[in-house]
Amino acid sequence: MSGASAGRAAVITGIGCHLPPDVVTNEDLTRRLDTSDEWIRSRTGIASRHMVAPGVATSDLAVEAGRRALESAGGGADAVVLATTTPDRPCPATAPDVADRLGLGTVAAFDVSAVCSGFLYGLATAAGFIASGTADRVLLIAADAFTTIIDPADRSTAVIFADGAGAVVLRAGDADEPGAVGRVVLGSDGGLNRLIQVPAGGSRQRSSGVAPAAGEEFFRMAGREVYRHAVERMTASSREAAEAAGWDGPAAADRFAAHQANARILATVADDLGIPLQRRLSNIEHVGNTGAASLAVLLAQSAAEGTLAAGHRLLLTAFGGGLAWGATALVWPDVKAG
Repeated sequence: MSGASAGRAAVITGIGCHLPPDVVTNEDLTRRLDTSDEWIRSRTGIASRHMVAPGVATSDLAVEAGRRALESAGGGADAVVLATTTPDRPCPATAPDVADRLGLGTVAAFDVSAVCSGFLYGLATAAGFIASGTADRVLLIAADAFTTIIDPADRSTAVIFADGAGAVVLRAGDADEPGAVGRVVLGSDGGLNRLIQVPAGGSRQRSSGVAPAAGEEFFRMAGREVYRHAVERMTASSREAAEAAGWDGPAAADRFAAHQANARILATVADDLGIPLQRRLSNIEHVGNTGAASLAVLLAQSAAEGTLAAGHRLLLTAFGGGLAWGATALVWPDVKAG
């Protein structure tokens, strides 16, 4: 770990992802929900999604994605940041277990909770570790076994959410290098926390002495209100991130990667930003909404497919519970997905 921090920037040097092998199609869901393939596709853009098998936890997904990112980077890390909404247990954090299983020993490791904006909040945190000299290489993993907190009988959420993990390795470098992380625009509005929440299981419900009502242990989302706020916040933060990067507006992006929440939201945001269809990265059709993992998985898959290549100006944005949102802009480096 270096003591010097002047002029240090965090540079992406490795990337990888992992999706559980079990695939759930829209047809599978129609066998237990009052829905249809056409209804799901027209409202979400999703045809299939991946789901953890019984006994598989967030840490299992995170370890595999982290291993692939470390292989891509050709080295280890002296800190691990895990962005997740579905830790293996309330206490302790899941990141130290992941670090141990990856053979990283006693490095600093902790969880970040910002729901679907977790990857960007984690990116800002990891970049800060490197800029301050606290770490030289940080493994940032975003992982969620989101289906474990979804009510299987709730058509509004069961068709959208899925499981997966993505990871990047960041190293100390220069601010003008491809892959350097600049300003990450972040925001939140706790006054609207009711729009996306799991009502039961936390200290407020537990300290009340009242048992949770049926279904309060599951994720809830006020879809219509979330749609409006997601479009507004992702659009505004994307404009701010492009300006911070010195670009001539968001439309200067060669590639646009938004949290894969819903195809309608993605199209509206990209249209509002003036980004043409061929520049939009998307995997929602066969991956769904994987929570904190969404952006990381999208980047890893796009890099592996070649739709995201070295030199592309990349604009990233996300929105989730909190409410919390974020965006950043960077030039994609020459990395091969693990």
